[in-house]
Amino acid sequence: MGAMIDIGGLELWTERRGDGPDVLLLAGLGDPVEAWEAQLDGLADRYRLTAFDNRGAGRTGLPEGPLSVPLLADDAAALLHALQVRHAHVAGFSGGSAIAQELALRHPDVVRSLVLTSTWAEPDVYFRAMTDAWHWSAEHAPSERAMLESFFLWIYTRRAHADGTVAAFVDEALAFPHGQSVQAFRRQLDAFRQHATLDRLGAITVPTLVLAGERDIATPPGLGRAVAERIGDARFEIMPGEAHQPFQEAPETFNSRVDAFWREVGTGT
Repeated sequence: MGAMIDIGGLELWTERRGDGPDVLLLAGLGDPVEAWEAQLDGLADRYRLTAFDNRGAGRTGLPEGPLSVPLLADDAAALLHALQVRHAHVAGFSGGSAIAQELALRHPDVVRSLVLTSTWAEPDVYFRAMTDAWHWSAEHAPSERAMLESFFLWIYTRRAHADGTVAAFVDEALAFPHGQSVQAFRRQLDAFRQHATLDRLGAITVPTLVLAGERDIATPPGLGRAVAERIGDARFEIMPGEAHQPFQEAPETFNSRVDAFWREVGTGT
């Protein structure tokens, strides 16, 4: 069961499972805690996992005022402090990987290691054009279903579309009682569009694993490789046949890989 955790004026919906070294999971654009279900279930026998809804996603509110990736990273650090977690292995996906980068830069003492999945360090022309299309779709799609079907074309493999996985994800999202509003989607997207850390990544010194889906068209492998090349103690790996969201499409492979990485870099408390 999850609970609201007060981080000083804002309550973050937070789910914790398992026992062992601490792991913090940072979600991407629009994703609630439930996006990490395969990790919360599959890794809880080895780790104490914490996942939460970012501002404007799931059950966490979206206060008025500027929204930025550094602010979301400060939220993550404040949550760890509220939970009395001294430091954690941090895994971020897509927008969550941008938050993870800023967390390691702004609050290095709380980060033991980084897993950055489907990541980038600054937007290129294609990225901006793609996210312009997402903006338009969120505002003008004839229905929420149509918006999700359009958006998910960028996110999942052809395999997942063909075998019914994506259709099931759409149905689940429509049935979820805490769906994201159009305004919140656009405000989160605007924050992630401004993410720029390329010139600062060299300050990250913790062990880092960068994972990229071979067939990811939203954040293709070249963007992840550029991140890994700027971080001194980073390795870069491509997940063959996977797209933007491998932790959902290939959870056993993903879980096995991050578990091996965390064991290698040290699991002591």
